[in-house]
Amino acid sequence: MRETPTWRIPVGIISLFIGLMIYGVLIAVYLADILRYWPGWAQTIIYVFLGLVWLLPLKRFLIWMETGHWSAPQEPDPEKRGDA
Repeated sequence: MRETPTWRIPVGIISLFIGLMIYGVLIAVYLADILRYWPGWAQTIIYVFLGLVWLLPLKRFLIWMETGHWSAPQEPDPEKRGDA
C-alpha cells in the first residue's frame, strides 16, 4: 500500500466524472433524435450497450491512477529470481 498520496487519484476521479458527463450528454443529444422512432426493445439494447461500453477503457485508467503506467506491472518470473 502506498504511504504517500499521489496527484493521479484526485485528477483521475475528476477526469472520469467530467468524461462521463460529456459522454452522457453527447449520447443524449445526438442519439435521442435518431432513436426516437425505434421500437422500445431496440432502444433498450442500444442504451444498455452504450451504458456499458465506457467500462472497456476503465481498467487501464484505474491502473494508471494507481501506478502511473497504462498497463499492469509484470510479475517477476519465480524461475528467474531463484525462488522456485
